[in-house]
Amino acid sequence: MIRFILMFITIINDCHDDNTSGRQQTRLATLFPGAAITMVGITNYREIEAAGNMIDMLDASSGNEGVILVNSAPRHKKKWPNGTPFGYFWYKKTLVVATIDGYCLSLVKKFRLAKEIMLTDVTTVADSFLQKGKITKELRDQLATTQFRSFDYMPRLARWLMNKEDITHEIYPIESIPDAPKTIWLIDNFGNAKTTLLPKEISFTPGKRIQTKIGEFTCYTQLRDVAVGEAALIVGSSGINSNRFVEIIIMGEKASDKYHLETGMEIL
Repeated sequence: MIRFILMFITIINDCHDDNTSGRQQTRLATLFPGAAITMVGITNYREIEAAGNMIDMLDASSGNEGVILVNSAPRHKKKWPNGTPFGYFWYKKTLVVATIDGYCLSLVKKFRLAKEIMLTDVTTVADSFLQKGKITKELRDQLATTQFRSFDYMPRLARWLMNKEDITHEIYPIESIPDAPKTIWLIDNFGNAKTTLLPKEISFTPGKRIQTKIGEFTCYTQLRDVAVGEAALIVGSSGINSNRFVEIIIMGEKASDKYHLETGMEIL
């Protein structure tokens, strides 16, 4: 059996209690023996949080061999017959399999990391593998009816893609993905708010005062330049390549507490 000693797998999922996390990681460990597996839990119904984390993981991987699995599904919306479809694309040597609804892929679009998404249908893919004799009828039926597709289908889809299997798909243009909103995509453990804004989008200049929906802030290039207790906009560590997101911070305090910030809140 091939062992993927140098391979990474990152799961970004809104199903991340101990049971579901353990099940997902165990399944992936059996499908990709030897791979290093990381779990990133996100808030329910906040696709923009999944989008930002996806960018950070692509940046961390530098496009090396691995898999990023992203599931952020607005289950209360009945836009699709069997839940949000899964699509995939490659960033250099990194395979990304993700739900496509909402803002999940909006930052991939913003940074032009993919020209198109290969859109799959669970039942169609399962039927094709049954016809080729590569799965059993029992597994085909399980894949077609499962309520936990990010556990039953997504890991297997990733395994098949890494095996260079022919996967039935449709082309989903990146233009069909909504543009990323000007919003907060993550509150970190220090209470800093990571936004989807890039410095160039707000004419970020050190010392400049910028009015936002939350308040007026002074721009600083680095956190160390901000006085204790001062609220500010800084260029944070999150992002990809030379593009780094602007953050709202208070030196020594939690900006999220003072301004009642949360993911999805509009900035401009």
